[in-house]
Amino acid sequence: MTALESIADNLRRWPIFPGAILALLVICGVFAPYMAPRDPVQASLRARNTPPVWAAKGSAKYLLGADQQGRDVLSRVIYGARVSLVVAGVALGIGGLVGTVLGMISGYFGGWVDEIVMRLIDIMLAVPLILIALVVVIVMGQSMTVLIAILAINAWSGFARQARAEVLQLKTMDYVSMAKVSGASSLRILYQHIFPGVVSTIIIVGTLQVGNLILTEAILSFLGAGIPPPMPSWGSMVFDGRTYLGSAWWIAFFPGISIFLTVLAFNFLGDWLRDHLDPRLRQS
Repeated sequence: MTALESIADNLRRWPIFPGAILALLVICGVFAPYMAPRDPVQASLRARNTPPVWAAKGSAKYLLGADQQGRDVLSRVIYGARVSLVVAGVALGIGGLVGTVLGMISGYFGGWVDEIVMRLIDIMLAVPLILIALVVVIVMGQSMTVLIAILAINAWSGFARQARAEVLQLKTMDYVSMAKVSGASSLRILYQHIFPGVVSTIIIVGTLQVGNLILTEAILSFLGAGIPPPMPSWGSMVFDGRTYLGSAWWIAFFPGISIFLTVLAFNFLGDWLRDHLDPRLRQS
């Protein structure tokens, strides 16, 4: 095998490019105060709509240009990564925990418990998230807490459905029946015998959900129902730059491409995890 064939084989076997993008995202989010060249909310009217450094009339002070208020686009993109990580991480943690617990309880006990949980999921899937988010923001005001709550409520149903499907299969296994015969409580069976079999599915769902949550946060911020200004958010940056696409395209382009690459990387990582964690796919 030649060196080029070896590199190509590694690129197929391991998510190198998605991993590099996500690693850069995490680094930018964690070390944003040290990586951002300027204050993301500091405006300078003299620098408004300054082009990127490589363009005509560009300035080395603004590597990716400045927006309509003279704020550094690069610094706002870096801080926007932190906002996306925090919002998506907290919403995913809350939604994943609630959804997994409810899904496991629903699948294990069945009956009226399963009926209630499944009808709640049907209601959540039938409710238009964008419309509800706009109404909630009008009533409660625009804040990160409200945004996280909306995203968490939207995320739990996916975890619940997948966890329920896995539990319906796992609870018929012989080792679960033996645990029941030995007198183990339902809580012990769920935690020690069934939950380990659900973990891999939850990890895959969570990885795929992160990209969806980041995209949803960007959409809500674009519509004015997300991160409150002047806190930088990729969605709000695209919204701010929509009227300047002809004269200052960089205002919307760089946060837009950040959203695209991040969501794409998480989706690729989720597909890779599914292929490696699902024993049926590993055997094929």
